[in-house]
Amino acid sequence: MYSNRDFNRWRRHPWHGLRARRDGAADDIVQVYVEMTPADVVKYEVDKASGFLMVDRPQRTTSSPPALYGFIPRTYCGEEVAKRCPHADVADGDPLDICVFSERHITRADILLNARVLGGIQMIDDGEADDKIVAVLEGDNIWGDVQDIADLPAIKTERLQHYFSTYKLQPGKEIDVKVDFVYGREEALEVIAAAEKDYWASFNHLHEQARN
Repeated sequence: MYSNRDFNRWRRHPWHGLRARRDGAADDIVQVYVEMTPADVVKYEVDKASGFLMVDRPQRTTSSPPALYGFIPRTYCGEEVAKRCPHADVADGDPLDICVFSERHITRADILLNARVLGGIQMIDDGEADDKIVAVLEGDNIWGDVQDIADLPAIKTERLQHYFSTYKLQPGKEIDVKVDFVYGREEALEVIAAAEKDYWASFNHLHEQARN
């Protein structure tokens, strides 16, 4: 799928070289590599081969994500993730996306942070499962003690749903995106576990090569 998955000896690859959780972290605390901030109207994402942040596309509208947007390292949306989404044929084949709310404005991407998992949005994009985990910044002064997506103001989840239902809109092009199903903390943790299982099924050989 990707021509070069070698680890960079000087800079760890954000997807393969980092961990989903720091040592000793609780199950609901994950590491997040941030690709986009709420100020971005350009779609950035990590380049799978090099691990550097790249421009995917400029947004045609003024739409910007209502939360920090990135992925959980060492996750992969494959067969196990697809099984959890009855209306999807396959998963999207990318790391598991995550959106992180914070009271403070974090204005730069290409950073790591720790976040508490609250729930998720089951997104189906052109028949592919493309879940969006929803979380809050660990230790956040306003949201840090929230435990489940049901405890967030409903408008925050609604804004995420609106963003993901519209961020691919282009004149004259039809899109098929569904973001209707919102789930809580326990199911989100199961989705993350499925994405971790998919990751090791697909990429364990890379880590074996790196150890040799």
